[in-house]
Amino acid sequence: MKIGLAFGGGATRGMAHLGVLSILVEAGIPIHCVAGCSAGAVIGAVFCAGIAPDQMKTMAANVRWRRIASRDQTKAGIFSFDRLERWMEMELGAIDFSDLKKPLAIVAADISTGERIVLRQGRVAKAVHASCAVLGLIRPVEIDGRLLMDGGIVDNLPSAAARELGADFVIGVDVFEPNYERNGGLLGRGITVLETLIRNTGGGIGTADFLISPKTAGRSFFRFGQFQELISLGEQTAREELPNLLRSIENC
Repeated sequence: MKIGLAFGGGATRGMAHLGVLSILVEAGIPIHCVAGCSAGAVIGAVFCAGIAPDQMKTMAANVRWRRIASRDQTKAGIFSFDRLERWMEMELGAIDFSDLKKPLAIVAADISTGERIVLRQGRVAKAVHASCAVLGLIRPVEIDGRLLMDGGIVDNLPSAAARELGADFVIGVDVFEPNYERNGGLLGRGITVLETLIRNTGGGIGTADFLISPKTAGRSFFRFGQFQELISLGEQTAREELPNLLRSIENC
């Protein structure tokens, strides 16, 4: 049986993916493939390139916005993630999907058509860039004649993409838990609605064979300084869920 991971989007909350991943590897769960969206695409790409979770944690400690983002001079967005591409290629090399140690699928969206686009060939760093390009905030990325943006608007937890890679059993990791505060006012309720909509795009939460959801509600989407806290949160949740996960795999 082939086990696949589906890592969802969530900006800096995606550090919790790394905590979950480290526990799964520590437990000896064989991971055949990974599908990722946005922040999940970053974690998935680095792991599939052959970087161990402990080394990934060291890399995470050095990530800041100024290392991966800059003002967009083309005015197609407020910021550009060209630096994200350069950072990934500095860490991993200018690799293609065919160079990866494990199969990887990265989900993005076509701006013109709204289609879900699954990237499985070409430069890995550019595909990750496209999957992270939040519309209106980050300049979109052109790949094969398509203008691509953040996959979270069409498929935030890409369970189906993991199955397309050959996974028989998909472990979904969701870091987009909405935060509802009764006294949060109209703006707060509006943000909760938006978080809920993004979290459920593509239906991956409901189709994963096992879902791990670190309690990220209320955590910032933008603070890299909380990386250790989020990694620890992912580790704690994965440890708590591990007995149930192993039973689910055994019974599959």
